[in-house]
Amino acid sequence: MNYETTIGLEVHVQLKTKTKMFCGCVNQYGGAPNAQVCPVCLGMPGVLPAPNEQAVRMTALTGLMLDCKISPHCKFDRKNYFYADMPKNYQISQYDKPLCLEGGVELMKECYPKDAQKDVSASKTVRLTRIHLEEDVGKSFHFEDSTGVDFNRAGTPLMEIVTEPDIGSPEEAFAFLSTLRNILLYGNVSDADMEKGQMRCDCNISVRPVGQKEYGTKIEIKNMNSISGVRRALAYEIQRQQTALAKGEKMRQETRRWDDATGTTFVMRTKEMAHDYRYFPEPDLMPIDTTVWLDEVRKGVPELPSVRKKRLMQERGLTEYNAGVIVADLELGHYFEAAASQSKDANGIANLIVNDLLRDLGAAAKSVTESPIKPADLAALVELTDAGKINSKQAKEVFAEMFQTGKKPMAIVEEKGMSQVSDSGAIEKFCEEVMGQNAKIVADVKGGNAKAIGALVGQVMKLSKGKANPAMVNEVLKQKLSV
Repeated sequence: MNYETTIGLEVHVQLKTKTKMFCGCVNQYGGAPNAQVCPVCLGMPGVLPAPNEQAVRMTALTGLMLDCKISPHCKFDRKNYFYADMPKNYQISQYDKPLCLEGGVELMKECYPKDAQKDVSASKTVRLTRIHLEEDVGKSFHFEDSTGVDFNRAGTPLMEIVTEPDIGSPEEAFAFLSTLRNILLYGNVSDADMEKGQMRCDCNISVRPVGQKEYGTKIEIKNMNSISGVRRALAYEIQRQQTALAKGEKMRQETRRWDDATGTTFVMRTKEMAHDYRYFPEPDLMPIDTTVWLDEVRKGVPELPSVRKKRLMQERGLTEYNAGVIVADLELGHYFEAAASQSKDANGIANLIVNDLLRDLGAAAKSVTESPIKPADLAALVELTDAGKINSKQAKEVFAEMFQTGKKPMAIVEEKGMSQVSDSGAIEKFCEEVMGQNAKIVADVKGGNAKAIGALVGQVMKLSKGKANPAMVNEVLKQKLSV
């Protein structure tokens, strides 16, 4: 029997504010355990929360970037539950009147896993249900015979971005999270570093026979902290559910955890163990009127990756592939634009970045901000090649030296005596000498074998020690051989 998969995601994103959501404690990753806390974020009796306006505006900005409807009025609610990392025994969140509603994320082809991009034939938009704003909880540390809790993270502003069940495969989930993360970085609302817990994901997944109208039983995988991990966990869970259904087993609604070491999921709790959060309006916080400042936030919506991609294709003449790769990394886009602004050959810049720079940065485990080659120097290398001062083979050698040493391209060319010979008189002498030494090849070319001219070009390049301009060599030989 064939099955189809339905996936919905709940993505938690820590906002890049200076202070926490309802108090003045610094919002900063790291620090000594329980050093960035106060009576408010520790939930002491008698304290009063005050909402972080920067966090509210950042959430609205995120909603605008994702085509959401921004609620003119929203409010906060208490989500009641007891857990060791929740100091108040309740969480301030949003329930029936969240800040952002609807919207969607158009999946960028370049954000799919590389091994799946060739199978992407059409664009897809994953609809959003809502984005609401809440406070994060602390972090538990489990030791051999005890558990500790660090409340530094408790109270950090946290967006929850909830999708509709529009995702049909682990690869689409990967593309959604990658595209979303890129948009968040473009908007500068979060660093979205999953290793630091700044972006986390819960996956809701169900499997049903093809043709069945009703969704299958929903199973949740909690607290995923890497995009590749989400893909692997979903692939495992899909196979697990399909195998169980094929055996006639009945799925039960449950929450599972992903074990990355074993590559399997395991049960945390079943539906019978689920919480009843007993939401009610937060009595210590007034509703928020967003209409007062929404127009101001709207002016801050940045150029998004999809728009930047189209602009680079239209204005710079980049191929769709090169433009997609470049805009998929915010800093790489900045690097390209800085280099392209100093060159007439934007495509040459893009090709060097996509084919050479990214390869070497990856091998060195460096980001583009750590690149030994500055944008201006990359542009200078392209200009040297385009001007015929060095050939393409020499350009590869110069690039490698630039990456290793950080030297400027012209300095390397001069040190290595690479300057390409483009003087027509000198090239004619090289060609005449080679033709005199290769009478048979010359006869083959004159006899109609035009491809044989390549052997003569190679001989000229060898004679000139690679310095002759190959395009000029080819042209001079054609003229002399009348082909």
